[in-house]
Amino acid sequence: MPGARGRPVRACRFGSGPTPSYDDTMAGAPAVTPVEIRVEDLERVRYNDDGLVAAIVQDVETRAVLMMAWMNAETLLMSLEQGRTVFWSRSRQEVWRKGDTSGDRQFIRSAWVDCDGDTLLFLVEQEGTGACHTGTYTCFAQPFGSDDRAPDRPGPV
Repeated sequence: MPGARGRPVRACRFGSGPTPSYDDTMAGAPAVTPVEIRVEDLERVRYNDDGLVAAIVQDVETRAVLMMAWMNAETLLMSLEQGRTVFWSRSRQEVWRKGDTSGDRQFIRSAWVDCDGDTLLFLVEQEGTGACHTGTYTCFAQPFGSDDRAPDRPGPV
């Protein structure tokens, strides 16, 4: 099955790959949730000319929109297999797993693809202080038409 830039995408079920090298067994860490990967779901994903698809991350409990980042076929599979969000950094041109540096990890509870196949939605359990690289709970802390930046605001729901 072709993926981004014509590369093959393999279908698998969470947990069927090699044991991840990161440690999600720390005391108090949320449980990793299996995400079944079906070929027909992967075939619905439409990557842009750069081989990327938009990924929106939403808090499963508060329903706040936390962030938007980019995924390629590899990071989408990594996310589903590992049960944690993994993205493609356009600026650094590298894979980054959310929270490996900051500790603000995201544990996937469900994954969705929109009707056009060009946007993904991940409902996550957010660990740590929040999703934004600035240290706030959400990347969407400042509404248009306001100078009020509320870092503790739950974000748009």
